[in-house]
Amino acid sequence: MHRVGYLITEGFQVMSLATQAVFEFANIVVGETAYKIQNFSIEGGTVRSSLGMYMDTLALGAPGLADTWMITGTLTPLTPPGDDVLASVRGFVGGARRTAGLCTGCFVLAQAGVLDNRRATTHWAYANKLREMHPTIEVEEDRIFIVDGPIWTSAGMTAALDMALAMVEKDLGSEIARSVAHKLVMHQRRSGGQSQHSELLSLSPKSDRIQKALDYARMHLTRPLGVDELAEVVHLSPRQFSRVFTAETGQSPAKAVERLRLEAARLMIEQSRLSLEVVARETGFRDRRHLREVFIRGFGVPPQAVRRDARQVVSA
Repeated sequence: MHRVGYLITEGFQVMSLATQAVFEFANIVVGETAYKIQNFSIEGGTVRSSLGMYMDTLALGAPGLADTWMITGTLTPLTPPGDDVLASVRGFVGGARRTAGLCTGCFVLAQAGVLDNRRATTHWAYANKLREMHPTIEVEEDRIFIVDGPIWTSAGMTAALDMALAMVEKDLGSEIARSVAHKLVMHQRRSGGQSQHSELLSLSPKSDRIQKALDYARMHLTRPLGVDELAEVVHLSPRQFSRVFTAETGQSPAKAVERLRLEAARLMIEQSRLSLEVVARETGFRDRRHLREVFIRGFGVPPQAVRRDARQVVSA
């Protein structure tokens, strides 16, 4: 049985505890208690969240209470936790199988010195501050979660669910993880290497008409998707469509389509064993070489590096 301990500090963000549902449903799927989940604080008793609700906790005692520790995030991560919290984190990290910083819980690990000379991520809004405060940490802000040895860190809010699901996959296998994701109505399990930002969200058109064009493009990436085709979908002239599209998204239609192709290709590379030739064909690139050229221009690394990182997360 896996023992998961949550270290809860004053002002914790309740979204951190949503990850407990992943372990709960893993128990339901396997039909036994695969995970025992307990909430801890330094002295025990009730701890107040940022929302004003209270959580009952057990006192943090001797090492060995959990083999997985989850450090909850707060809305004030730049305020250092007490020395007793940092000492406790240092104390149990060495004896735990893994320790995770949920969202801004990464800052507690950083302030405890646990992340020195390691790769880590956190909520995108605080990534630069984490880098400034702790220059020895290799901060990768554009990641859903990162596994560096026994230390796991996640991006903001819902990304912690993906990280918890990855833990279940590591512990119980991919079939169990997929079943848990299905029961939680998680449309798609995001891998650690995936960007924190969705291209459809970042483009954020102001009208339903341009949103319809983007949705069409995402569903038909194998097609050329020129301006004429997209304009016809939303019943505009090509010239008018290009003008409205650029005004609403800040991108030309061609650039936006390329970004959607890249996002789709990245997901396929991370989450499948399909060859790069197949990935290129399925996402609308001319061939493997074209995919590689655009991939390096967009992400700064070749497709093979992303696939290698994704496999390292699964095997960690």
